[in-house]
Amino acid sequence: MRILCKKRTLFKNLLVNAKFNIYLCGNNFIMKKIELAATRIRNSKYLSCFTGAGISVESGIPVFRGDDGVYAKYDHNLLEIRTYRRNTSESWKAVKDIFYNRFENAKPNTAHKILAEWQNRDLLKYIITQNIDNLHFEAGSSSVIEYHGNKEYFICFDCSSKFSNKEIVLVDTPPICPTCGGLLKPDFVFFGEPIPSDAARLAHEIAKKSDVHIIIGTTGEVQPASYIPFYAKKANAFIIEINPQKSRFTDSISDVFIEMKASEALIEINRIL
Repeated sequence: MRILCKKRTLFKNLLVNAKFNIYLCGNNFIMKKIELAATRIRNSKYLSCFTGAGISVESGIPVFRGDDGVYAKYDHNLLEIRTYRRNTSESWKAVKDIFYNRFENAKPNTAHKILAEWQNRDLLKYIITQNIDNLHFEAGSSSVIEYHGNKEYFICFDCSSKFSNKEIVLVDTPPICPTCGGLLKPDFVFFGEPIPSDAARLAHEIAKKSDVHIIIGTTGEVQPASYIPFYAKKANAFIIEINPQKSRFTDSISDVFIEMKASEALIEINRIL
């Protein structure tokens, strides 16, 4: 019986040590990736970054896609531009809840702030973001291409006047233009609307210029935005991907995949730079 107990104890200790060694190897592997990413970023000539909803989750903004996403609770038709114009009252209720009520308390997180710091150091040339939350600007970034627009502004269908969110009182009824009384639309891309031509053109140009391109917090499901990292890769950019799980970029174009949350990964990279 004593011999059996000793064998069981020995086996248990070996198992614990094996798990610990695997954990260390895993951590070492991640650190090697982080060191490689930091080296490439430090030595880059033209660094750009492509961000998606995942970078803002840590700011309290809910995810949009998936079974638990915001879109699962609303009919997509309510976010179509045709619906907004034809059935404005119903569409506005959804738009206000999703993009204003749920974003109300969001503030830039560490990831936004580190990217802004890199821009201030002239290390990061441009951020191309799919997000409409304005958090990159609030964090202090200046060179940001907002591929899908910005919720902080409204534009009039009739007279094309543009207003900031602070100039408009948002209530349950659709927003009206102070200048002409026409219907205002949030200045972001609804389903069924084209990408603003200037944003699309500039994003393409930046991607093709880049020798290092960082992907943060996006699965690559939203088109045509998801083509942008592929443009960078086609121009021989080194692709660094930071995502908590694999995306459509991981096995196709990513040279380094850092499987972490945005803030966690950028803190480690920034520590080495």
